[in-house]
Amino acid sequence: MGAMDHSFDRSSLGAFLHNRRAALQPEDVGLRRGQRRRAPGLRREEVAELCAMSADDFARLERGDGPQPSEQLVAAIARGLRLTPDERDHLFLLAGYRTARRNLRLQHVSPGLMRVMDGLADVTAQVMGPMGETLLQTPSAVALLGDQTQYTGHARSATYRWFTDPAARERYHPDEHDTTSRTNAALLRTAVTRDGPDSPAADLADILLRTSDEFARLWGRHEVGARWSETKRFVHPEVGELGLYCQTLLEPDQGQSLLIITATPGTESHEKLALLTVLGTDHFCTDT
Repeated sequence: MGAMDHSFDRSSLGAFLHNRRAALQPEDVGLRRGQRRRAPGLRREEVAELCAMSADDFARLERGDGPQPSEQLVAAIARGLRLTPDERDHLFLLAGYRTARRNLRLQHVSPGLMRVMDGLADVTAQVMGPMGETLLQTPSAVALLGDQTQYTGHARSATYRWFTDPAARERYHPDEHDTTSRTNAALLRTAVTRDGPDSPAADLADILLRTSDEFARLWGRHEVGARWSETKRFVHPEVGELGLYCQTLLEPDQGQSLLIITATPGTESHEKLALLTVLGTDHFCTDT
């Protein structure tokens, strides 16, 4: 648990939330302004939806008469309000926590990437953390790859799941498996070299060395410098095989990346991906 310093400042928290809500424009979160919008900023209901909480609960916090929010809820509010890392830390202090737990800080998507994702609602895209954690997915990405934001603990890392959970490979064509294994191991070794022996990357490598013979064998090769291929073959349980392009854009300040998946127009894969984009997760919800 994070350290609670029992200085939950209701009035200051409410004022901060009100000011941030007033400063956030509809265009900042991918909404249309509309003609009936009189007050500056977003409506409470809009912010509450962005934060995955009820409008009444957000209104109480903003008025200064709500209960102390949990750390998880504070993290959700920081993301919904598109706070910078400094603003996020300030929000945690006002809510009575000395600092966000490390895992909550790593889950915080930068405002820049959030704005990009707001404009990619109809695109297959997701934001990845430095350890291969999926932080945010568009509906089309969930339909293609399953909900990858639901995991906890070590399983939040796609690299960990790849070597420990056979289900992690089900949506990748068998011809992709060997290359993906080698790339995962090589990229983790690069991260360990960069971040040092006391880093989360080194901890993950130690765990995988004890739990996966395949990883241990690949780790022994000392391969570095590998990069993900721009083309990948996927196998979806509903639409079958897809050949797709994967473009990764880096956000260097926080070590996060934006993964955008596309298909060549006019191909069968393009039609299948378009179908997933239209249907989203309404029908394709086979993952547990």
